[in-house]
Formats: sequence, structure tokens, C-alpha cells
Amino acid sequence: MALNIDIRAELEHFSWERATWTHDRLIAVSPFRYERTPSFYVYLTDTADAKAGYWGDPGAKDPEWQRGGPVKLLAYLRGETPEDTLQYLRNKYGGEDAPEGDTLRIYPLRLSLEPRRYRPLDMRILDRYKWRHPYLGNRGISEPIQRLMRIGYDRERNAIVIPWFNADGTLGAVKYRRVDTKAFWYERGGRPIREMVYGIDIVYSRRLRRVAVVEAEVDAMTLMTAGMPAIATGGAQFGDVKRDIILRSPIEEVVLFRDNDAAGRAWRNQVYEALQGKVGVSVALVPRFHKDVNEAWVNGIRPVGKIRKITPNFQLLV
Repeated sequence: MALNIDIRAELEHFSWERATWTHDRLIAVSPFRYERTPSFYVYLTDTADAKAGYWGDPGAKDPEWQRGGPVKLLAYLRGETPEDTLQYLRNKYGGEDAPEGDTLRIYPLRLSLEPRRYRPLDMRILDRYKWRHPYLGNRGISEPIQRLMRIGYDRERNAIVIPWFNADGTLGAVKYRRVDTKAFWYERGGRPIREMVYGIDIVYSRRLRRVAVVEAEVDAMTLMTAGMPAIATGGAQFGDVKRDIILRSPIEEVVLFRDNDAAGRAWRNQVYEALQGKVGVSVALVPRFHKDVNEAWVNGIRPVGKIRKITPNFQLLV
């Protein structure tokens, strides 16, 4: 059965720099690379040139990121694998209440709703990436935290290597993030990010009861650098599996740090609703003119305002 996807509604969840919305396309600064002049475009309706949801980035040097379809774009924006995004779309639009209006038809996704069993990745994958690049250091992430989280560097593909570990310390997934663009991808055969929480292995190994929760790994490492235990959901998707991972862990209290955009607000509300009444939940604020925790940190905003019930070193950005 075909799925009718409202591509405009999906894209409106995210912040777009210098965006122009018309009836048939979005034109904005590329989300994949650093530029000032808007050259990235997405078709919002079917046209003579392309189907709704297809996009192009004429300024991209890497052919992999010069054009593509809606699943690849949404997976990037949501910070997850294409498989996770397909599952999200199937869950959201698979019922009878699919939205009307400008839609995109995606034909059978061939995804099973039954959970799959994944074997941990071979830890030796990380051996080839035992290098360091100044990218994270320039974003304020300390060397001790990079070592703790076993950060590496892929010299051939010019990408930071961010391992995701399961609760028992086995390797579940590996994320690669280029240092010269905003592109990222995951190691093949890894566990879906929708089934993982970044930093949960540290929670177990150190029996942490009070932690911050953020979307991105870099934000989690930022708070760790500031002396705050932190975990990351890995994008804006927070489903029952992530909720249960947190509830099964030693965690008793969480503080939510959202990004300053519409997707961040939706993420905060979703996580708050899922965890309220099951663990202690409070919400922190990132300064209005900074898009996330890391940007505030890089621009010299330091944690203030102690919260005694968290830990003596656990503070909020306000």
C-alpha cells in the first residue's frame, strides 16, 4: 500500500536558514554544508522536473550529497538512519488518517514491524580510527571526554568517528561525521539508532542516577565537559524503546536541554510526556540566541545556577 507523506509539514519541523517557501518548493541555505547564499532546494509538489520531496544542492562537491530523495533528507534532518526514517514514516502515515493536500507517495517500504535481533559490531572496527582531529576540541569538547567516549578520526573520509555503545558496553553503532561539511552516515550492519541511547553505557558503568538529556552526541559531550552527566537520544525521534532503555537503567532524575527550534520543542514535549511520573523530570533553558548547548558553550556561556537535587556539579544553562 502506498503512503501519502506531507513533505512540507515534515520539513516545517526544522529550522531553515534564509528560507523561501513557495507553493512548489523550498529554497534555503544547504543543511549539508557551510554556505551563505541559499542554493539548496526541495520540491514540495510534483513538477515536470521531479517528484515532491526530491532535493538538490548544486554547490555540493561530493556527488553523494548533490541530490537525493525525501527519505535521505529526512534521515539527515532527524539525525538517524534511513531505515529509522522509513519506520517513522510508516508508523505516522500508515493509517487511514493520512494528511490531505500536497503529498508524496512512497511505495511499499518492505519494513517489518517486528523487532529484529542485532549482533553487536566488532569492536576492532574502531582500531583503524585511533587518531584525533581538532574538530571537537574546537567545539569545546575536552580531551578526557573524547577519550571517555572513544572518539576517533577517519583520515580517509575526513570524518569524526563517534561510537554508540549498548548498555553492556558492546558496540552497537558507529556514526561518521565529516569535519568539512555537515554530512554524516552510519556503519553498515549496526543497531538502529532508534533502539539506542548515546552514553547509556557510562550510566551503567558509573551507576549514574541523575543525568541531562539532549538530542545530539556533541551536546552530551559538551555537558560532560562542563561536569554534567549526560545522554543523547540521537535526533528528534524518541520512541518507546528509548524510553524503556532509560527506565531500565539506574537513572532516577533527568533534566532536558532542547535545541532552540520547533523540532527541539517537539522533542522536549515528547520526552517529557514519556518520562513524567516514571522518573524525576525538569527542563533547562539554553540562551535564546544560541541554537543548542554546544553553540552556547563555544560562545562563552558557562553553566550557572546549581540544582542541589541533581549533583553539586550539575548546573543549568540559563
